[in-house]
Amino acid sequence: MDRAKTIFGNAIASADYRKACRQKEKFLKKYGDDSARNYYFKAVENPVLAPLGVKTLVLTDEPGLELPENAVIVGNIRMGYGHYRISMAIASAAHALGYEPYWLDLNSFPETTCTRIISGQNDLYSLGSRISQRSKLFNKFVWEPINSEGFRKLTYNAADQKSAELMATLLKNLPKDVPYVATHVWPAQAAIHAGFTKVVNAIPDNWPMALHLSEGSIHTVQTPSSFLGYKMLRGMDKKRQLKPMPKGTVFDVGHYIDHEFVENIEADCKARLDRMEKGAPRRYLLSIGGAGAQQKLFEDIIRHLLPQIKAGKATLLINTGDHFEVWTSIAAHIPELKTMAETHFDDYEASKAFLENDGAIRGIQVFCHKDIFAAVYVTNLLMRVCDVLLTKPSELSFYPVPKIMIHRVGGHEAWGAIRAAEVGDGTYECEKTEEVLAMLDEITNGDEILPAMCRCILRAKNAGIYNGAYEAVKLATK
Repeated sequence: MDRAKTIFGNAIASADYRKACRQKEKFLKKYGDDSARNYYFKAVENPVLAPLGVKTLVLTDEPGLELPENAVIVGNIRMGYGHYRISMAIASAAHALGYEPYWLDLNSFPETTCTRIISGQNDLYSLGSRISQRSKLFNKFVWEPINSEGFRKLTYNAADQKSAELMATLLKNLPKDVPYVATHVWPAQAAIHAGFTKVVNAIPDNWPMALHLSEGSIHTVQTPSSFLGYKMLRGMDKKRQLKPMPKGTVFDVGHYIDHEFVENIEADCKARLDRMEKGAPRRYLLSIGGAGAQQKLFEDIIRHLLPQIKAGKATLLINTGDHFEVWTSIAAHIPELKTMAETHFDDYEASKAFLENDGAIRGIQVFCHKDIFAAVYVTNLLMRVCDVLLTKPSELSFYPVPKIMIHRVGGHEAWGAIRAAEVGDGTYECEKTEEVLAMLDEITNGDEILPAMCRCILRAKNAGIYNGAYEAVKLATK
């Protein structure tokens, strides 16, 4: 079945189909054809994610991988931190439900055509993100339109479907009936092309785009508005009304949140309110993405907080992921950090132990780990001990932690901030630096916003809003 010719019963124009085929041929010439090769996997321990029961699938020369009956494959790609973080939530929920999660990153096998394609596209996206933060014209006329309307077109999905055919080779020797949850559309499409029969496509964003469609998968979304947008394929073809997605192909499951977050929501919110009542410094968390976008804004935030940190009114937690160069650049621009900041680099167990010692969390604490799993999961640990997270409206919009939503990077992220503001566990999108700093001051000096967000988080938990990871796993395994 050629899924690029029709998508949910909607025919793709011949010219658009030919264009999709040309892109596939272009990728073949650029990245090579490995369709005749056989790839085999083995499962290895994952030191960081071991508490979640996670094992990582890596390539080996010999066949023989046997997965247990309760296995769940979490298909993902390293593309920024967002898809890894959602994968961790899925793995955590699977483990809590009694399954054994196996981590499969399609962007971690550089000898394969699959990884070469994904890495090439990732490099382009990261470059665009950085340029968009330096050039208002590029952001307005190129980046925002691509991320909100370009990726929304059904024809874009047709092109992706053809390209994903080249990714299926990597998966062809894995068992096809194992439950498989993908946290990016390419792992979902690759699995479908490879013949997998129990694929859930966990869609990350809150703005419906054809980019995220993987016909043959069960699609899950995190919000009611996203459900309606995908169900009706809203705006994915400006020239015609499209046929809707068939019954049973898309579900609103709630936010994809790790089990250890969900089961500790009451305790974490109580700790925040207790610190506020005792007059403890407000704990702010900056999670800085690897693309390097928004560094100037983060530097402005740090400079603004320095007097409050010195006065004992604020504590600053910074995670630069696996990008040490981002921290060195920030420190070079703000010389005071060299004497004020304590660093926690490349020792995950020590970082974890530090964060478990509540009394040590003060001043400025900086985290950076070369290991990508540690780099991402440290933010998860930090979110639980912070009072307020400052983040762009990406995958972190959906987490049960009070949030200041800073300016987006790409138009599709705008609806993440809208969701956080409506649920009440985050602010509206603060588009200007002045708005961010004013919100910081109000939360630091006031006693209304933080308790209000904590109340909203508790109400959302009781409503099941944070149960999306569990529900995605249940759909894959039932």
